[in-house]
Amino acid sequence: MRSSREEVMSITKKLVQQESIVNTEGEKLLAQTLHALISGLPYFMDHPDQVILAPTSEDERERHNVLAYVKGTKGNSGRTVLLMGHLDTVGTDDFVHLQEDACHPDRLMEKLRKEELPDSVREQLDSGDWLFGRGVLDMKSGLASNTYLLKYYAEHPEKLDGNIVYLAECDEEDSSHGILSALDMLRQWKEQLGFTYVGAINADFVSPRHTEDRNRYVYRGTVGKLLPSFFITGAEAHVGSCFEGMDPNLIAAELTRQISYNPELCDEADGEVTVPPVSLKQTDLKPGYTVQTALSAFVYYNFFVHSWSPEDVLNKLKGQALVAFEHALSIYGARYRQYCEMTGEPVRQIPWAPRVFTYQEMEEQLVHEHGVRFTDHMDRFKKNLLEDTSLDVRMFSVRVVEEAWKWMADRSPAVVLFYSSLYSPRVRITGETSDEAALNRALDRAIEDVQPMYPHPIKVRNFFPHISDMSFVSISDDEEGIGAVRDNNPAWGTKHFVDYEAVRELQIPVINIGPYGMDAHSKMERAEMAYSFEVVPALTRSVIERLIGADETQTAPVMEVREAHS
Repeated sequence: MRSSREEVMSITKKLVQQESIVNTEGEKLLAQTLHALISGLPYFMDHPDQVILAPTSEDERERHNVLAYVKGTKGNSGRTVLLMGHLDTVGTDDFVHLQEDACHPDRLMEKLRKEELPDSVREQLDSGDWLFGRGVLDMKSGLASNTYLLKYYAEHPEKLDGNIVYLAECDEEDSSHGILSALDMLRQWKEQLGFTYVGAINADFVSPRHTEDRNRYVYRGTVGKLLPSFFITGAEAHVGSCFEGMDPNLIAAELTRQISYNPELCDEADGEVTVPPVSLKQTDLKPGYTVQTALSAFVYYNFFVHSWSPEDVLNKLKGQALVAFEHALSIYGARYRQYCEMTGEPVRQIPWAPRVFTYQEMEEQLVHEHGVRFTDHMDRFKKNLLEDTSLDVRMFSVRVVEEAWKWMADRSPAVVLFYSSLYSPRVRITGETSDEAALNRALDRAIEDVQPMYPHPIKVRNFFPHISDMSFVSISDDEEGIGAVRDNNPAWGTKHFVDYEAVRELQIPVINIGPYGMDAHSKMERAEMAYSFEVVPALTRSVIERLIGADETQTAPVMEVREAHS
């Protein structure tokens, strides 16, 4: 196999120069560019039905995925490997005065040479071994590697006793409309073409785990991500008589103190530990300024999982919310008594006690108490609320909780716990199935093939540490676990829905072999070219051919890697 460096670099620059910020017209334009590029290859000119520009479904925007497949001619196997990667990026506002150059790597690097930079960044820039620019790392160089390999196998289908499916999906950076829409076509090809998906290889970026880390990582499976959310009600009061009420912001503050950065909420599995949850939003729900304390507040947290189910997380956070509520009341009581001592006012008994419900518990109680009157009202409310397009799924969800709360007979201070956004399921590749075991073996042997030609250690870890579309080609949760997401998401079936059974039907064991670099989502985003343009396609090709092409005596793809400045 000829050296991939120059060709993957060329494709990377071509993809980067077409700005494709998520939720903008650029996403659609890049999909069209990719579709045209692939359609122009001789193989696809002869097989035009094997490349598709597919619109997303249930999406407020017009955008597309690009799918293609190459059928191997070495044999008649239906065994199929999926190559996947997203084509969208985050925005470019962080580049400030260099924003116009953000998607033009050569131009940007010339400008950066005149900037004040950290020593390590300066060294990498001057080395000539690193490429800078928005999307270079996350993840257009990975997508370029997949495109390069699609082209290679389109030219050499005789290498495969099986098939390659290529997927470039949109909207990974926001709501995963791309991958969720692509599931239908993947299932259709499975049924109509007899494809048996034996493995998926994602090409998302990898980075060092700490400043002294020189390893390059490949990953089996991925972390799961939830957005546990809390609607907090207080007791309203005039600020001049603040102790007559209970400020929900105090409970929210204690909740964040209890949950954010709490190692007790790190999920350990297979010797690896998730980062703890952290607050992503904390606000009261007053529409504007008044001299009344807020009636309610809203908080949500990022929450990663390796082995815990969504139901496990609800149970753990319900306990944490109870502790936080008790702390808030304790602080309130102590300060109230201190104030009364200072003023000479009599101390009254605090009338509230900690109360924490899940959304499912509250809804079941309200259905029991009010029956069809409540359910019909909430159905109408949600339908009308959908007309407000300014509400994202998180704000839509809390408005539904807020409306349901009005039906509670006892509306004294309480906390309602729910999920308000997409659940990206955890994927745990244990090797227990024959496909998982074969994929693990192929990955281990691929590293053995390539490692002698690359100076830095290539290490395997079990969970890709970032949110990714890997979560939607396989699933490790059982129906009960997924049921906790469905039953505790107020937007489910209206503003939000995911067909997790479609994911379970595919159940493709998935790994990540992606470009190496630093500072994704920031102005200094950069990829190391030796690893990203040479090692990544070599590793990926080795895995592919061990699964559906080469025999066990296969030698590594030919590659010569210059030592990169790390």
